Amino acid sequence: MIAPAMEFLSSPSQKFDLPRRLARLSELATNLWWSWHPEAARLFGRLDYDLWERLHHNPIRLLNEVGRARLNQLAKDKEYLEAYDALFETFDAYFRGETWAQKNHPEIKNPIAYFSMEYGLHETLPIYSGGLGVLAGDHLKEASDLGLPFIAIGFMYAQGYFSQRISEDGWQEALNNPLTFEHLPVSLVKRDGVPVTIDISFPDRSITAQIWEVRVGRVPLYLLDSNVEGNSDYDRLLTARLYWSDLDRRIMQEILLGIGGVRALRALGYAPTVWHMNEGHASFLTLERIRELVAGGAPFVDAANKTLAQNIFTTHTPVPAGNDEFPLWLVEKYLANYWGELGLTREQFMDVAKHVHPRGEMYSMPVLALKLSGGSNAVSELHGEVSRDMWKFLWSDRNVKDVPIQHVTNGVHTRNWMARRVSNLLDKYLGADWYDNLDDHELMEKIDQIPDAELWAVHHHLKRKMAFYLTERVRDRWTRGGFHPVQVVASGVLINPYALTIGFARRFATYKRASLILSDVERLLHIVNRPNMPVQIIFAGKAHPADEPGKQLIQQVYRTVKKAETGGRIVFVEDYDMNLARYLVQGVDVWMNTPRRPYEASGTSGMKAAINGVPNFSVLDGWWREAYNGKNGWAIGEEKEYESNEAQDAADAESLYHTLEHQIIPKFYDRDPKDMSREWLRGMKESMKTVIPQFSTRRMVKEYVEKFYAPAAKK
Repeated sequence: MIAPAMEFLSSPSQKFDLPRRLARLSELATNLWWSWHPEAARLFGRLDYDLWERLHHNPIRLLNEVGRARLNQLAKDKEYLEAYDALFETFDAYFRGETWAQKNHPEIKNPIAYFSMEYGLHETLPIYSGGLGVLAGDHLKEASDLGLPFIAIGFMYAQGYFSQRISEDGWQEALNNPLTFEHLPVSLVKRDGVPVTIDISFPDRSITAQIWEVRVGRVPLYLLDSNVEGNSDYDRLLTARLYWSDLDRRIMQEILLGIGGVRALRALGYAPTVWHMNEGHASFLTLERIRELVAGGAPFVDAANKTLAQNIFTTHTPVPAGNDEFPLWLVEKYLANYWGELGLTREQFMDVAKHVHPRGEMYSMPVLALKLSGGSNAVSELHGEVSRDMWKFLWSDRNVKDVPIQHVTNGVHTRNWMARRVSNLLDKYLGADWYDNLDDHELMEKIDQIPDAELWAVHHHLKRKMAFYLTERVRDRWTRGGFHPVQVVASGVLINPYALTIGFARRFATYKRASLILSDVERLLHIVNRPNMPVQIIFAGKAHPADEPGKQLIQQVYRTVKKAETGGRIVFVEDYDMNLARYLVQGVDVWMNTPRRPYEASGTSGMKAAINGVPNFSVLDGWWREAYNGKNGWAIGEEKEYESNEAQDAADAESLYHTLEHQIIPKFYDRDPKDMSREWLRGMKESMKTVIPQFSTRRMVKEYVEKFYAPAAKK
């Protein structure tokens, strides 16, 4: 683990009454290492499986609620103690052993600081909204696995992200769930018994933030929290929730993340040599690093040039609306005192990040990051091409291909998303050390040696597990009341674990075209109700509370789901989170993705499905354009430009239906006497072989090290 340069204490929010023999369960519960090690989760589950499920896999609540009598019983249970001792042997070896980073990059000694607006680490810590946060969480887990000297900055959202309820009419309702910090793996950072705080000064007032720490394996994640005595009620709510639609709060959040994040790391005694911005929300950190040097006497230009090489910026969206920009008057409202500290006039300060377009002059966070970063990247090969074209005006003297935006295609954290039984299969046929070499393409070819019957049996187990989970979710909602019978059916209670099942789960933004498969409802009904070859489609996902078109898209899907003619085979599962995602990516037969090309920067949910042997059925956009080889899934539509969105939608819908009817469904149901489709199983294995090594965070983080972190650390 990384220790800061100064002494401080993280004040635990939790205290446990445990038998001495099981005392280290408290250590395990407060480090999220357990969340990507299935045997650790099973160790908690064995305390009380029903309670573990009811508490949504929260080990801190479990240890407090399970009861001393049960703990005392297990403290004498030989089988449990053997599992306990084996697990902690693995846990200790993880922190003691020599790491990849130590072997391959001993020159990276000072920390790499990673800034993100959200982190998807586990469902019990809901400080994420979607793919950006889950990617950040996977990045931290892999950085820990590789042993990089990594630290991270984000926000402690006191209200988490909203829980989703779907009304009988299909309208998304948002429920805020204030977090109880005592139930979370967070510790308040203190020095001499007093919380460590940082201050941000605005022209009319100052805001104070305290710092919470989360341990993610070897990586400390520091979360800023403005709910501090002395701040106004308005300012105390600044870190209450993700992505305020109120522009005042939004710019204040981004000032706190960027400027406040740098100050927090300084207050903790860190001196990072690499500063990585995960999207433009943290771009103000570039200015704060410059301000530090200007305060020491350096001119702005010299300070900017000196800090440039250590700044890394990752852009995640080719959708203009996804790139934060603020009116110049709003920037002046909150930063009027700041540009003087940089030695700049107002005009000079605005020019650093000014973006002129038909809406007028705006202060662009991506422009700020691109101009003040030595390394910038998109998150897939195609997204790199789109990004270079999108931002070419910043380098008007260069050809588009020479615009300095590289690409590092996203990946997923394999151990976090692969089903335990799939992992056990790989242990058996690839060797117990396969995970240490999961980016070895040649090793993954051994997946072909897995007997079809064993892979098919594991997949069917995961399908049954998913169906049971969906049924239990419905039962839980039904017992709490306010659930119409038609909603029970619409939520998946009639799912058949033996029918062809397609998953579609993601954020409901309009460009993701969740309703594409509903373009011809009569044709779709014929598909799902084929005699002896039924098809099921599971939808899940949230729209941002302020995204009215996104909520209307959910309503459109839900109204089709409710049709009696579907026979309960098209369902919408509300409140999509990491736990539900785990069941879906492991339990469906096909993962479908229908973005309007080229607006899917990368996408990662399909990778999570593929590593579990689930083929993808997707538009050739983002990561799938790189992964698709004709044997590991199916493509929707063509790689071409269309005269209009309507023409593209029509062509892609026809491709989707035709591929389903003539390729996917016949192949799935073409069974041999042992009730297996050998061709289908070949596709499952091909999916695993191509995606496990190439689209893991193991490959992704190593690529960041080689392309960005190591070069930046040397400058």
